[in-house]
Amino acid sequence: MYLGIDLGTGSVKALLIDDGGKVVAEGTRVYPVSSPVPGYAETAPADWWAQTVAAVRACCEGRGSEVRGIGLSGQAHGLVVLGADAKPLRPAILWADQRATAEMDAVLALPETVRRQLANPVVSGMAGLSLLWLRANEPETYAATRRILSPKDWLRFILTGETATEPADASMTLLYDVGADRWTTDFLGSLSIDPSILAPVVESDAVAGRLTAAAAAELGLAPGTPVAAGLSDTASCLFGMGQVKPGSTILQVGSGIQIMSVVEAIEPRVQPFYNSYRGIGRSLYSMAALQNGGTVFEWARMVLGASWPEMYRAGFEENEGNGGIVFLPYVTGERAPLLDPNASAAWAYMRLGCTRNQLIRSVFEGVALAVRDSWDAMQGIGVSADRILLTGGGSTDPRWQQMLADILEMPLVPAHDLGNATIGAAYLGGIAAGHWRGPDDIPFPDELGAPVDPQPFEGLDELLARFRATYRGLRHI
Repeated sequence: MYLGIDLGTGSVKALLIDDGGKVVAEGTRVYPVSSPVPGYAETAPADWWAQTVAAVRACCEGRGSEVRGIGLSGQAHGLVVLGADAKPLRPAILWADQRATAEMDAVLALPETVRRQLANPVVSGMAGLSLLWLRANEPETYAATRRILSPKDWLRFILTGETATEPADASMTLLYDVGADRWTTDFLGSLSIDPSILAPVVESDAVAGRLTAAAAAELGLAPGTPVAAGLSDTASCLFGMGQVKPGSTILQVGSGIQIMSVVEAIEPRVQPFYNSYRGIGRSLYSMAALQNGGTVFEWARMVLGASWPEMYRAGFEENEGNGGIVFLPYVTGERAPLLDPNASAAWAYMRLGCTRNQLIRSVFEGVALAVRDSWDAMQGIGVSADRILLTGGGSTDPRWQQMLADILEMPLVPAHDLGNATIGAAYLGGIAAGHWRGPDDIPFPDELGAPVDPQPFEGLDELLARFRATYRGLRHI
């Protein structure tokens, strides 16, 4: 048996697979994300550990002695700071945190030759910016910091007593030269960050430590069990779905939306709209991260007083269309492709006769148009695909799938049962145990849904042009 643990933003998932890669058992536990100041997002690492223990025990009940390898995945960008006693000095600052705005300005003022090495946009929530915020606002904490880790890497430290990171999480810190595949000495030197606080980088599928007796006792597992270095959650999702070759592309629809594509190479740019990361085997992928997905539908449903059945009925069955209305879905600002934290949601071009059904229809269209906007931008940097795998809990309705395919003008292949970040972590556990030598040995599942082929979408070109023009017009106000 091989155990995968995925440390998410609000919950931890544990999953057990057998020698054939079949899922045997699962366990999930939740923990809070606190916001002591508006815009902050933090979690106490102790909460992660307590709920990881509970999730693993629920998953492995009666089978703990059979677990031969452990793999990890987890939320990216977050910052855990450890002191001389290797204990957290404060709650972890998460990817959703928006406090480091002044630090963004400081980094954006650096020479382009330094910033280009990062190959990622300078946006709040990245560990490097959070670290600079600590230096400016909590100098005593910063001075006491002896090691910084991502959330998943901190969890591995508790499991094994060893500190390390791997290329996927490292390249998401804004402290890594993604092209050269190493910590960026130029950037660190420009901002006077001591490189000794950074963890050594090991391969994602390498054994990065073994389960300590203390951790094993709490989890109900065998001490000495090998633990793989792991992957960030998006990289682990691609790996869990067996998408490891260039051209593999996934559209993941949840609270946010990600378009992820494995690429041959990256061309580092200054302040790109997309993220460039390392994955399994130090492969490369590009990702357009949209902040506004399922969150938008939940917000619109609340504002319009509609149940979920009413939302889908109004959006797809009442046949009232959008009545000429354009909806911008930027309720939380937007990353890809706008890089505009001040972007806002708006309904535009409403007239006296517009109806609630038309407003609801425009919400579905607006989110789909935002996805198309990012996909066009991704193609503009050389990303290509002949089909896109569709996954995520916000993409299961066939009518919504068809709209996405129509507006993207791309075939979508539902792959909801193909894999996920947690099973990707479990596969890494199998590699750590020596059961599989590498990705080529893993029996990735291949259960795909029937392709959703795009159908003509009336007035798409005009609607897309109005959508983009509406954002451009409002941006200047």
